[in-house]
Amino acid sequence: MKRSRTSWSVTALGAIVATLGALLTKSRMRRRLGSGVLGFGLAHVVLGLLDRMRVRT
Repeated sequence: MKRSRTSWSVTALGAIVATLGALLTKSRMRRRLGSGVLGFGLAHVVLGLLDRMRVRT
C-alpha cells in the first residue's frame, strides 16, 4: 500500500472510530467507554494527518 493511501486510511478509520465514540458518549451507561473510544479515534485522525505532512526523502 502506498504511503499516501495508508495515511488517508488511518485518518478515515480514525474518523469512523471517533464517530462511534461520540455516539457512545450519548448513552449514560457507556459514557466513559465512549470518551475513550472518541479519544482513540481523534488520535488516529491527528496521526494520519501528521503522516500526510511529513517530508519524505
